[in-house]
Amino acid sequence: MRLLDVNAILDREKDIQRARPSAEVLKELDHKSASYAILSHRWGAEVSYEEVTGLMKMDEGDREEVRHRDGYKKIIRSCQQAMRDGHGLLWVDTCCINKQSSAELSEAINSMYQWYRDAQVCYAYLHDLDESAFPARPDHSKFNSSNGWPEWFLRGWTLQELIAPKEVQFFNKDWVSIGDKSSLALRLEKITQIPYGVLKDGLVSSSPSVAQIMSWAAARKTTRVEDRAYSLLGLFGVSMPMLYGEGEKAFRRLQLEIIRESNDYSIFAWNPTVKAPRYGSVLADDPSYFGTCHNIQKVESDAFVDHLIKYIEKHELGNLGNESKLRKAAQQLSVFVATNAGIQICLPVMRIPHPDSPPVFRAILACSDNYGNLITLDLASRGSSFDRAFSQGEVAKTPPEFMALYLTHHQVADPWHCGLTLIDTSVSYHGFVPCGTFPRGTTGNVITLSSRADLIVTVYVNYSTQSRFAVGLGKYFGREWVHVICDEQDDHKPWLSFAERAYDAMWNASAQHAERMPNSPSENFIKHAHLPRSIWAATVVWGKPGRYNSNVTVDIKQCPGCCVASHRWTINSAPQRDPDGTSQRAWQGGTACMERREQFEDIRKHFYAIVNMHQPTGTEDVRSHGVQ
Repeated sequence: MRLLDVNAILDREKDIQRARPSAEVLKELDHKSASYAILSHRWGAEVSYEEVTGLMKMDEGDREEVRHRDGYKKIIRSCQQAMRDGHGLLWVDTCCINKQSSAELSEAINSMYQWYRDAQVCYAYLHDLDESAFPARPDHSKFNSSNGWPEWFLRGWTLQELIAPKEVQFFNKDWVSIGDKSSLALRLEKITQIPYGVLKDGLVSSSPSVAQIMSWAAARKTTRVEDRAYSLLGLFGVSMPMLYGEGEKAFRRLQLEIIRESNDYSIFAWNPTVKAPRYGSVLADDPSYFGTCHNIQKVESDAFVDHLIKYIEKHELGNLGNESKLRKAAQQLSVFVATNAGIQICLPVMRIPHPDSPPVFRAILACSDNYGNLITLDLASRGSSFDRAFSQGEVAKTPPEFMALYLTHHQVADPWHCGLTLIDTSVSYHGFVPCGTFPRGTTGNVITLSSRADLIVTVYVNYSTQSRFAVGLGKYFGREWVHVICDEQDDHKPWLSFAERAYDAMWNASAQHAERMPNSPSENFIKHAHLPRSIWAATVVWGKPGRYNSNVTVDIKQCPGCCVASHRWTINSAPQRDPDGTSQRAWQGGTACMERREQFEDIRKHFYAIVNMHQPTGTEDVRSHGVQ
């Protein structure tokens, strides 16, 4: 690995005018024998390998432009910190890798976890933190786009940079020390959901499952989609070539590499609590699919049979039969292999009766939630292999049998596929920001619903008014539907918990939501929900301008009155108007919220009382004019 010579960098900076152009500032050493510090940071205006090595060969104007970049100042300050700590070498990812060489870049990415693990200390630089103390609670006014915490905690690459090093020291934007990983472990656990034991003693001490590790990366972001996979290589102890341009295929390759190295069934347990997983490949599309897997634990094959016996008894699946035969069959769990035909695996399965469709099975995986409940996976036959599926049917009341299967590991074209274009730019004018989507992430503003039954929930929050709402875009047996739910924002409950509650409520009523949608594609459909303690409502408008994709527009509008049902008005034949300027109209019984109607009547009574107080003596009461 290449390392910055701290003394050479600082000496050059001390007298930049007299520095020799040929002075070397980088050394190539073996990371196992070298003693060095390492930097972890959020990229901005950085300095490349070519610029840090060729700085003194530039003309003065170009050199000064480089030296004024935040990335250059970051290198100087981290070198100064390393010198104070007694470290003569420093590694910085921006300038210690020659990214013009694809071979060197690939080697660096595959080695990066080891480099952070073997560093004497890691400096975590939080460029957006002004305070001289580590944040104690989320501050959405300052860190609006990163869930209330400094942006460093939301980046994909910084996950391994937090876990791998033995010592991590945190610094604010002015390079003031604000704590270290050991002393802040409890607070870091709250922010990242990485268990305390992993933060204190590393991955080896806790042996988390594949699903758990994926869950830590679920909400993290990278500039390039491939890096969502590449940034996780070291955490799983696997290597693979870098193929920038392959897009989401990188994450599929990562999972196949993990399968080749591990027999952890939790890799198939993504979205264990979600009732509408997408059809097709048993592999997840990206880490966000593991967002609810923080408590999924691997069950070893020798303990799996005991869990399976309890499962059979709990679900009353009949007589187990020969237990020793079952234990012998369970030994096959230790091996599953990725092949061109699919992932070859042996699983205990139960048939779900579907008289008019190909065979559907419910497979039991060798992993469980934190209550010890085994995770199951629905599989539908497709030729010689099985797709991940979704079934509302009940299994036959017979004990599970071990079956050799080939599971689909590539996503095939879905004839039920549909895309909805989400147009939500207007909500920002009212102070709302999108927090994220559940149960999986999305790219851009096109929401793809790729199964017969699917649902994506997007949450929007206004932190100043402490209000939030969730927009659901769903599909129920081929029919699109939309819905919206509002709630008061609670700092103690993150948006994800609201998203889960909204998801459950919408999914349980998906048949009713779909039934209310218009039959004609030329019709528009509008849903709205009242924002708490305001006169505003979150509005969702669905329309189908083309043959295939639909548009869904999200906006904030002044609430027309009652959000329980639409208003219906009747007009009196009398042409008079009330003194308050309203025409003679009446709400129809049962169509408006009773509480709002009573409040309206109270206001009218007060209004009449004030008007009559100012009427000349002997004039008629205003209520004698036939006002309803």
